[in-house]
Amino acid sequence: MPPRVTSYFHLHLISDATGETLITVARAAAAQYSSVSPVEHMHPLVRSHKQLDRVLTEIEESPGIVLYTLLERELAERLEKTCRDLGLPCLSILGPVLGLFQAYLGGETKPRVGAQHTLNAEYFKRIDALNYTMLHDDGQHTEDLEQADVVLVGVSRTSKTPTSIYLANRGVKTANVPVVPGVAVPAKLDTLEQPLVVGLTASPERIVQIRQNRLLGLRAEHDADQYIDRQAVAAEIALARKLCGKHNWPMIDVTRRSIEETAAEVMALLVARRRQAPG
Repeated sequence: MPPRVTSYFHLHLISDATGETLITVARAAAAQYSSVSPVEHMHPLVRSHKQLDRVLTEIEESPGIVLYTLLERELAERLEKTCRDLGLPCLSILGPVLGLFQAYLGGETKPRVGAQHTLNAEYFKRIDALNYTMLHDDGQHTEDLEQADVVLVGVSRTSKTPTSIYLANRGVKTANVPVVPGVAVPAKLDTLEQPLVVGLTASPERIVQIRQNRLLGLRAEHDADQYIDRQAVAAEIALARKLCGKHNWPMIDVTRRSIEETAAEVMALLVARRRQAPG
């Protein structure tokens, strides 16, 4: 049976800001098609006709789907007209959402390019969270864990660090502490009141697989035989589960979860906890 051939299509993402919104929406849609892959053409910071000229030239050279977030009406109209002339699909990602907001809230919108990236209090909250998270990675500086919003605990290779960074990008100050056989967890963990402590776990098979892939870079720090031995890994996981059970910390199995899904579950736990808090 011949191997399945993956086909490709050109995907133009045009934004007057960083293009993060476009990338997220486009990749979520493209992920639904396993037999075709997009060739992404990212065009950020398109705010003038001269900049749009270069984009239109590239669209003509590599025709495909066109998605955009342009708040300047003249630029958007010119882009749509060119796509119509070329017979290409073209869609404003923000247009329908803004229309819905206007229908519900009334009044005209005031276009603010890149408004979501304004240097406001929320922005600096994210920066503060990132700084805290980077300083408190892998069990560092446990003396001030009480300042965290979330503390993640788990054995090696349960995605603690990337999940922490993802949460920090959402403004959640996150520390993570490893559970290592024969090494006592910081005493501070037992007395935490403010942070939500969450255990991350995975199947032994999944952890062994990840560790085998990373073994080359970890030889100097771990006994290789024990580090990837299934029974030893299962014992590590049991130790982490026992620790979480002792303190009644919620646990999330990350075996089949992406970082985004794990972070979303942590956020849901955090929101529920804050709703239950007195006052």
